Amino acid sequence: MNPIAAALVALAVAPTVPAAQIASPTWDACPAAVDQRQECTTLQVPLDYSAPAGETISLAVSRIRTAKPGLRRGVLVIIPGGPGSPGLNRPSTLAGRLPQDVLDRYDLVGFDPRGVGQSTPVSCGLDHDDLAPTRLKPWPSADGDITENVNWSRRIAEACARNAGPLLRHISTRDEARDLDRIRAALGEQRLSYWGVSYGTYAGAVYATMFPDRTDRVVLDSNDDPDPHRVARTWLSNYAVGVEDRFPDFAAWAAARDGEYGLGADPAAVRSTVIGLAARLDRDPLPWQGGNPSELNGNVLRETMLNAFYSDANFPALAGLMKAALASGPLPAPNTPPDAVMQTIAATAGATMCNDVEWPDSVGTHQRLVTRNRAAYPLTAGMPVNMGPCAFWPYRPAERPVRVTSRGPSNVLLVQNLRDPSTPHSGALRMREAFGQRARMVSVDSGGHGSYLANGNACGDRTVTEFLVSGRRPARDVLCD
Repeated sequence: MNPIAAALVALAVAPTVPAAQIASPTWDACPAAVDQRQECTTLQVPLDYSAPAGETISLAVSRIRTAKPGLRRGVLVIIPGGPGSPGLNRPSTLAGRLPQDVLDRYDLVGFDPRGVGQSTPVSCGLDHDDLAPTRLKPWPSADGDITENVNWSRRIAEACARNAGPLLRHISTRDEARDLDRIRAALGEQRLSYWGVSYGTYAGAVYATMFPDRTDRVVLDSNDDPDPHRVARTWLSNYAVGVEDRFPDFAAWAAARDGEYGLGADPAAVRSTVIGLAARLDRDPLPWQGGNPSELNGNVLRETMLNAFYSDANFPALAGLMKAALASGPLPAPNTPPDAVMQTIAATAGATMCNDVEWPDSVGTHQRLVTRNRAAYPLTAGMPVNMGPCAFWPYRPAERPVRVTSRGPSNVLLVQNLRDPSTPHSGALRMREAFGQRARMVSVDSGGHGSYLANGNACGDRTVTEFLVSGRRPARDVLCD
């Protein structure tokens, strides 16, 4: 075995520091916590786990001690999505939603992943225009040309290499799993229970693969496809499937309110209206002050629609925007994230996706993929298979992607909406297949992103709650109507 391969093997199998060798953290009040019971601490973890005695970075960790004496099982770590989403205040936001039986058994723990929020930050120092949501997802030009995407992708990769510093090379899902194990050790827990959502399902699956004997009860909600050959390339391409799966829910809702919004009297008419409106905005955008970009073009409408599909609660605002655009304005105020938030997402999400797996760099291949994808999935217009910064990333992945397998305890419960716009059910089935008999899957006949405690589905919520409280899983996979 050559020296590089030997080093990678050693890194993959090296044990983490036992809990007894990590000092107990000091807990203080959390700034801006919603729930005043929430406490915060800062852990020092290796910047580079292949050099564990070297430079360290900070991880911001929080907790709310909700478990009752005599009933306490351990901690329930909330793994945030993204990649690039903060998680420090998740205990505050979830303490009022989780069933009391769950709270009685677990202390809730949250954290900001490396690079995010109150943890050691990372930024590529991008210009305002490059932080537009329609940049960070690679929407092609109105005619399907990807030249602008190619130029943007090179510019972003170069900016990240120039501005982000050494942390950029050490943000990956394997590193997040190792950080999770440091949190486990610092809390003095022999095993972790956790609830991962969206990207958090892949991070949770990687932890369960790298440290199977350190897992207790694992809930993975809105699951990423764990294909080890493609990883985030598949997550991006799955938007095409997910949006098509989800669109009928919105179309039926809008058709039932045609008198209010005027989008069409039946689902087919709504679909025709939406596709036609996006095409019209491709040709003739409307001014939209406060947005980034400051216009409502076809891709901004498509991006807004994709995000709105995460919850039925967003349907009225989406339909109202479309109604206003059909009348050529005035438009409602845009909901534009601050640049600081987008800087974190751009750097952390980019680093994770690019450091996890290599991406192809052929411009011609991507143009052909986009052209075919636009025809097959007009709602997403080729974005899911387009070129992004990973094609020009300055570093090769330091490690191979994790292959999720059935080796380990049978303690995983997957919960998944049938019509998820971001992580479609078809991708979640790949996660179920990878885990084999380690997992059971609860499919919920609902739309949106996020299932447990998100849809009011009593069957799905009850099944997850029972697993967290008692450890009992269904004998076989379950469909909750």
